[in-house]
Amino acid sequence: MSSLPFAADYPFLNILWSMLVFVGFFFWIWLAVTVFMDLFRRRDMNGFVKALWVIFVIIVPLLGVLVYLIAYHDSMADRNAKQVQAAQAVFDEQVRQAAGSAGPATEIATAKSLLDAGAISQQEYDRIKSQALTS
Repeated sequence: MSSLPFAADYPFLNILWSMLVFVGFFFWIWLAVTVFMDLFRRRDMNGFVKALWVIFVIIVPLLGVLVYLIAYHDSMADRNAKQVQAAQAVFDEQVRQAAGSAGPATEIATAKSLLDAGAISQQEYDRIKSQALTS
């Protein structure tokens, strides 16, 4: 009789197999979520075709996900790339707006360069400087 009855009843290969099944299940869930996200993001399919794909993926899970990935892998990559580019463009625009907002120091420096160039008088420079400091 073994001192560890659990280890005797459940050998290493069974543990390894259980771990592989567990990881495979979560891998399939990840793929199914990816397929559903792509499916609902598509604009080139109508609702009926999307519903058929959802039913197919739910009824025949592994085959449905694999068929979708094989059939639409190129367009999935294109949609992901476009989404990343759109998000990057929005981020870049927000950074430009935040960086482009002129503060008092920028206004004073611009006024000083205009004064040095002779485009404005000393009185105009003093007025711009006082406005920039008070705002």
